[in-house]
Parts: sequence; C-alpha cells; structure tokens
Amino acid sequence: MKVIFLKDVKGTAKKGEIKEVSDGYARNFLMKQGLATMATDGELKKLASQAKKKTKQMESELESQQKVAGRLDGGEIEILAKVSNSGTLYAAINSAKLAQAIKKQIGVTVKPEQIKLKEPIKDIGEHDVHIAFNHGLEADIRVNICEE
Repeated sequence: MKVIFLKDVKGTAKKGEIKEVSDGYARNFLMKQGLATMATDGELKKLASQAKKKTKQMESELESQQKVAGRLDGGEIEILAKVSNSGTLYAAINSAKLAQAIKKQIGVTVKPEQIKLKEPIKDIGEHDVHIAFNHGLEADIRVNICEE
C-alpha cells in the first residue's frame, strides 16, 4: 500500500515522503497512530500544493532577509553609555541593547540571537559586530560606543 507520511517515523520515512509499505503495517500502525495516510490522488495533489506553498514562502522569506542584510551590511550605529574613570562601561552592551539600537537608528528589526557577540561590549570605541540571518546570509556593522 502506498502511503504519505504525516510525521517522521524513525527507520522508515520522513514527513512528506511517499512510500510503499505492507498493508498491515499501514492500517494497523501508521494510520491508527496518525503517522501516515493513504496516497490517494486527492492527498497527492494536496501534498504538491503544500510543497509549492512552502517553496513560495521560503523564497519570499529569503528575499526579505536579503533586503534586511543589504540595509545593515556596512552600516554604523552609535550608542551612548555611562563610562567609569578607567574607561570601561558601567553596564556592558549585550545583544538585546544592540538590537534595540539597530531598530532605532537604522529602522531594521533584528533578533538578539542573530547578533553574534563573543562577549558583551565593555569598553568605549569602535567594535565590529557580525549578524547572521537565515539562509546563510550575513551582515557586519560597526558599533561606536561613546561616553554619555
């Protein structure tokens, strides 16, 4: 019997795959557990339309990520912070603060987990910050920390 897998089944198939399995395995296990459905013409068309929809969604997401990365790459932001007499910051600048500053100054929303910092910024001056997006896209910005 030909079935379409609705979920991953370890050692058998992944979600969305169409496979030929024994009738008993299909009826008594896969279908009862909601792991697969019969591969009828209607189900195959539905699967194809879902694949098309997912492809379109991925393409539009890639396009929007490229625009965001293009706007950010080579950009520069400035953050004012309180500085001690020794030249270090009272409060370190972390990914969340950088994301807020990017949104305010450049107008682009970036998630804090996309900003790749080895450690929070603790001193004044210029720092290069790397931002990673989905689909392997990347952008580098310069952050200038100034005394408040």
